[in-house]
Amino acid sequence: MSTIKHVAIIMDGNGRWAQSRAHTRVWGHIRGSSIVSDIVEEADDLGLKALTLYAFSTENWSRPFNEVTTLFSLLKKFLLKEKERIIKNRIRFRVIGDYSNLPEGTQSIITELEDLTKDFKGLKLTFAFGYGGRNEIVHAVNQYIQANPGQKIDEAQLGERLFAPEAGDVDLLIRTGGDQRISNFLLWQCAYAELYFSETKWPEFNRSEFRSILETCANRERRFGNVKAIASLDETSKVAQTNKKKFGLGRV
Repeated sequence: MSTIKHVAIIMDGNGRWAQSRAHTRVWGHIRGSSIVSDIVEEADDLGLKALTLYAFSTENWSRPFNEVTTLFSLLKKFLLKEKERIIKNRIRFRVIGDYSNLPEGTQSIITELEDLTKDFKGLKLTFAFGYGGRNEIVHAVNQYIQANPGQKIDEAQLGERLFAPEAGDVDLLIRTGGDQRISNFLLWQCAYAELYFSETKWPEFNRSEFRSILETCANRERRFGNVKAIASLDETSKVAQTNKKKFGLGRV
């Protein structure tokens, strides 16, 4: 699985899973939250460098009030339950997005856990909450413009200003629940990601399927625009730089 370093997951299908069993959508989120711990642990056991989970999008604010407040509550419960394990396993924890509307107590827990784990070298675990990919890109560009008025921005400078630049590009994006779209999630980071759409709804997702998907996608030939398999986008960029110089294109 050496080619898969950073996995992002859209944890979809909670509400539909519950409704298909004559329960409220909220029940599906409660059941789905119990799956998160297993997948985080499996990602850590498999030696992944980064795992980013889409917990709450900017569009999710349009959902019913009780569903939104349940998602808030489940995030707090997860943090309280998993805090010790995150620290014990040296996992670096981050939340990206606008979570200013979360209860102050939950915000304090997030800030504390981020501070406690900021220097850890293990799995980079990121929760996207109140997050939108377009908003992240606009934020990065505006931040650069404010610091460098009148100057052009390049890819590296934009990448450095993303919400969690240390996580790097996404190698594999998984979406559960059957839908086949990326829903404004990590648009910049997923430029060359492998995509995998599972019919399994998130409350039924498990370690075995996660591991199977990783094994399947690790065997895909990733070329990044080249004619042969390349280990990473960084490698193909180095080849491109060399070729441009050979063709006398000067600085690139």
